[in-house]
Amino acid sequence: MEEHLTVGRLAELAGVTVRTLHHYDEIGLVLPSARTAAGYRAYSAGDVERLREVLAYRRLGFGLREIADLVDDPATDAVAHLRRLRSLLLEQHDRAAAMVTAIDRELEARAMGIRTTPEEQLKVFGAQLYDVIGSAYPATRRTEPRIAAKIWDALGDARTVLNVGAGTGSYEPPDRDVTAVEPSAVMRAQRPAGAAPCVAAAAESLPFEDQSFDAAMAVSTVHHWPDPVAGLREMRRVARRVVVFTYDASGTGWRQRFWLTRDYLPEFADLLVGWPSLADLTRAIGGHAEPLLVPWDCADGFFEAYWRRPEAYLDEQVRRAVSVWTRVGPEAEQRAVDRLGDDLSSGRWAERNRDIVALDAAELGLRLLVA
Repeated sequence: MEEHLTVGRLAELAGVTVRTLHHYDEIGLVLPSARTAAGYRAYSAGDVERLREVLAYRRLGFGLREIADLVDDPATDAVAHLRRLRSLLLEQHDRAAAMVTAIDRELEARAMGIRTTPEEQLKVFGAQLYDVIGSAYPATRRTEPRIAAKIWDALGDARTVLNVGAGTGSYEPPDRDVTAVEPSAVMRAQRPAGAAPCVAAAAESLPFEDQSFDAAMAVSTVHHWPDPVAGLREMRRVARRVVVFTYDASGTGWRQRFWLTRDYLPEFADLLVGWPSLADLTRAIGGHAEPLLVPWDCADGFFEAYWRRPEAYLDEQVRRAVSVWTRVGPEAEQRAVDRLGDDLSSGRWAERNRDIVALDAAELGLRLLVA
C-alpha cells in the first residue's frame, strides 16, 4: 500500500472533500485501484492522474457526463489530455482578457460621461467575446504573395486541396478545388463571397474519409490546435500530400532570433511550453521542414511580419489581429508597447538593431513542413 494514497490524503492534496471522491467512485468516474487492510479506498498513481484530468475539466465548466466521455476516450492519452487542457485554459484566459478589455473601455466611456448602448454592454458576455481577435483579422491579415507562392508550389500538382484551420481564406489557391475547415463561426462568417465551401470542424477530427484529397494545407493555425500532432496526423490521413506553415521553437538560440520577444516580450516563451518540437511536427506527417523567410514588407500582419517596421507594433489594430498579444495578457502587452515606444523615440531600438535595417528578408523561425 506504500504506492497508494488513502482517500483522505488524496482529498487533502486535491482540495476536494472525501464525499466528492466517494461520489466519483460510485458513478464510476474515478475508481480506486485498491483497498487498505481496513477496507478503505486507496488510489494509485494512475488513479491520481485520472482525478487530475477530471478536476481540470470540471473546473473548466464541463459536466460529469461530458468529463466521463473525455477521460474514457481510448484515442486520447495523458499527454493529449494535458495539451487539450492547456489549450482550453488558454482559451479561458483569452476570454477573460477580452472581458477585461471590454470592461476597461466601458469604464473609460463612463468616466467621460458616455453611456454605452445595451448592445455594447451585452457584448461583454455574449458569444462575440472570444471572437474579438477574429473580428480584427480583415484589417491586417491577408495573403502575402511571396509566401503564398511557396505554399502553392509545395502543393505540387494537387487538384483537390483541404485547407485546415482556414480562417477567412487567406492563402487558398484560386486555381484548385478547395474545401475549407474552420471551427470559429466568426472566421467562417468573414470568408468572402465566392470563397471555398467551409466545414465547421476541428483539425483533430476531420470529417473525411482516408485519402479524400490530393493535398491538405494549414497556414498559421497549428498553434491554435488543442493537439497539434493529432491534427497533423489527421491531415496525413485524409490527404496524399501535406503542406503546413508553422513556427519552430525547438532550435538553440530561438529566443534571440526576434528582437520583439528578446527585448520586449519575454512572456512569449511561456506560450510555447508544451509545444511539440519541429521533429515531432515533421514526424507526424512524415515529411521535412524548410525555412521560410519573412520579407521586410510582408503584407500579412502575423506576429513576426513587422520585424523591420517596429512602429507597427505600437498600433493596437495591428496587435488585436495577433493572438500572441491577448494570450500574454494586458500588463505584458502594455509594458512591451511602452518600452518599445520609448526606445523608438530615443533611438535605442535603431542602435540595437542596426544590423537588420538593410535586410530584405529575415529568418525568424517560420517553417514550411512538406510531406
